[in-house]
Amino acid sequence: MKKLFTLLAAALIATVANAAEFPDVSVTEVKTIAEAKSAVILDVNGTESYQKGHVPGALDYVAVKSKLASVLPKDKSALIVAYCGGPKCKAYQSAANAAAKLGYTNVKHMSAGISGWERAGQKTEKGS
Repeated sequence: MKKLFTLLAAALIATVANAAEFPDVSVTEVKTIAEAKSAVILDVNGTESYQKGHVPGALDYVAVKSKLASVLPKDKSALIVAYCGGPKCKAYQSAANAAAKLGYTNVKHMSAGISGWERAGQKTEKGS
């Protein structure tokens, strides 16, 4: 029984540590960031979803992931925000991890995702 509790405790700690790896940023903050064009925002929902609607100014991660290093700023402390479908979606991690692997130190996650963005009454931009 002690081994089971130890295993569960270790799993919980690993989950919490992983979740804290990329700080959360709110819909309101992302709206401000998008309007100011002060960060690179990565939509990780897939091209079809991106075409239907995304945070204004966001990049389609699927379309840019093979050339991510060339679309991100040279400044490794620049803000990078990744998002996917909503609070339970973990797809954002592929973009966030890719940016971190390239040396970016200010990577954040809009956990509300596109569903939270829309629920908050924010306008989306259609893909081209």
